[in-house]
Amino acid sequence: MGGLVCGDILGREGYRVCILEKNKQIGGCLQTFVRNKVIFDSGVHYLGGLAKGQNLYQIFKYLGLMDKLKLEKMDEDGFDRIIIGDDRKEYILAQGYDNFINKLSSDFPDEKEGIILYCEKIKEVCNKFPMYNLRTGGDYREKEDVLGIDTRAFIESVTKNKKLQAVLAGNNILYAGQPDKTPFYIHALILNSFIESSWKCVDGGSQIAKLLVRNIREQGGVVHRHAEVKKIVEEKGRISYVELADSSRIHAKDFISDMHPAKTMEITESGMIRNAYRNRISSLENSISSFSLNIVFKKNSFKYFRHNYYYHNEGCAWSMADYKENDWPLGYAVFFPASSSSKEYAEGMTVFTYMKFDEVKPWASTFNTVAVKSERGETYEAFKKRKAERLLDCLGKKFPGLRSKVEAYYTSTPLSYRDYIGSDDGSMYGIVKDYKDPYKTLISARTKIPNLYLTGQNLNLHGILGSAISSLVTCAAFLGNEDFVEKIKKS
Repeated sequence: MGGLVCGDILGREGYRVCILEKNKQIGGCLQTFVRNKVIFDSGVHYLGGLAKGQNLYQIFKYLGLMDKLKLEKMDEDGFDRIIIGDDRKEYILAQGYDNFINKLSSDFPDEKEGIILYCEKIKEVCNKFPMYNLRTGGDYREKEDVLGIDTRAFIESVTKNKKLQAVLAGNNILYAGQPDKTPFYIHALILNSFIESSWKCVDGGSQIAKLLVRNIREQGGVVHRHAEVKKIVEEKGRISYVELADSSRIHAKDFISDMHPAKTMEITESGMIRNAYRNRISSLENSISSFSLNIVFKKNSFKYFRHNYYYHNEGCAWSMADYKENDWPLGYAVFFPASSSSKEYAEGMTVFTYMKFDEVKPWASTFNTVAVKSERGETYEAFKKRKAERLLDCLGKKFPGLRSKVEAYYTSTPLSYRDYIGSDDGSMYGIVKDYKDPYKTLISARTKIPNLYLTGQNLNLHGILGSAISSLVTCAAFLGNEDFVEKIKKS
């Protein structure tokens, strides 16, 4: 997403753009895959901020996407539903701040004041981020006083009700929330976009990538697939070319890397990048990875929902990633792909939960994508089946009779994320942010090499919106001005 939006914007600004993509399919986590004629998303399960005038809407409008995307608005009275342990009640997170407050207050009538305070703080924090609000002329000082707020501590400060605390943190698998670490601004920027408006891409999120590629080509740009960059080579103080896996070279005046910054530094051959910087970037903690279960339902057997489910064991809202072999999983998220062929019944279900990379280390030497086929062996398949069956058992408690409706299921592990997206440990959301040291993980779009720039989820925020905004930051650094942001606002 980050590289494609940069390419589209800079093409509109008069630059000739070349996109290099290592995979068969363009777009990183925008990729989709089809199983038993059902389309599944690899990463774009829902989007926020797409109502008229909202931030992602304005970006997509400027890029000419809004009238071409197939979208479905999620349930306004509950886009996310939180389930906690054996509590049979579904706690509702609704669209629109008034609706959000009213729905939660009906479940927690004595906590309305705290819920209002929580919402006001989210809006206050979000307002501190200029580019998030498509506002020009901002700098780090504007948001400095909100970078050091701890998410868990803040939630606990607005309510002493343990159940409500668990509900407000209930979908933190969205950003791999960690206690005493995750900054509140991460929580706020993500939740705000979904509270403002929540949407699904009908028939998959890969349509976003396809439309961006079409734009780039129409502007005179080129897109090369199966083009894995293996080296970034500096000569005489500037990047001269990149070398691909087939040893061919691509020369250009300027280069933008949407790879993980650590991976970018690893393949950049230049003494201009100091070892201290390389070491700092490579030492940054990455977020945990996941195990995904993609279920194909028997025809017309399972009702379609326009909301997601987030489940965690009682008392485990902040400790789902600290599982042991015998208690995995401690929580999971459930998404229903939106299909143009069926509105009443779900064609499939995607379930994901945390998985540490250590669990798949026995097969770490293998590599497998559509472009490079390589089986990982019978022990790997047995491992995945064991995990899938255990996850199905957990799902059966919430959805009785689920197994009888399953036609087939397919799985992916941290190795899948690693091989397709390129992070060494299969990290879902890139670099972990820490409220205790916020500047440590703030990465500039500029590097010490004047014609090498960075973009993508690791700069500011992950997700479609986060990566798009990171693209704006990169383009502003590249162009030396923010004039294009005004164009986005006025589009």
